[in-house]
Amino acid sequence: MKHRRARVYDALAFLTAILVLVLDQWTKALVVTNLSPSFFGPRISLIGDYLTLYYIKNNGAAFSLFANSMVLVLLIAVAIGVIVYLYIRNINTGSLWYKLIFGLIIGGALSNLIDRVRHGGYVVDFISFNIPQLNFHFAIFNLADAAISVGVVLLFVTLLLGSILKSEETVKQTQTAQKTSPNPPPATGSELLQPSKEHDAQN
Repeated sequence: MKHRRARVYDALAFLTAILVLVLDQWTKALVVTNLSPSFFGPRISLIGDYLTLYYIKNNGAAFSLFANSMVLVLLIAVAIGVIVYLYIRNINTGSLWYKLIFGLIIGGALSNLIDRVRHGGYVVDFISFNIPQLNFHFAIFNLADAAISVGVVLLFVTLLLGSILKSEETVKQTQTAQKTSPNPPPATGSELLQPSKEHDAQN
């Protein structure tokens, strides 16, 4: 029964990854079609100057980090290795929550990888978040970047909370064991006097 449930969870994780990949590729295709050319195409305002859409070609990683850098290649290789290792460890176990988180991360990573293969190394980015009053301009990203980032944050928070709860449970179990462990009965007055009587008799 547990293995059957685990297989269902794996299937849902797979569907989550496919959904992220399809949505990301679809939105990127719309952006390339309607907002080209890159950097100089039209801009669409969704929420005033706070959230806008425009097309750029990103040669770096998520949020335009490490553009044209060997560090990027190493980070991607390490990240993929860690994700695969963690998922394999939980392939027949683990909760649905963990599976869905992995689905978000894997789907986003695969979609950006497809971009790099199709476009010769760059990724289509198009979401720009800004706060003009604070002169804050967040790096331009796409749905795959958002899925990866949300998945990583949720995974970190889940692992952190799980570690804290496990530590608290261990402390409670230790305290319960100490309370329920049998204590030696207190010595009575007659028992305390018995060794003295035996000593006197020997003398």
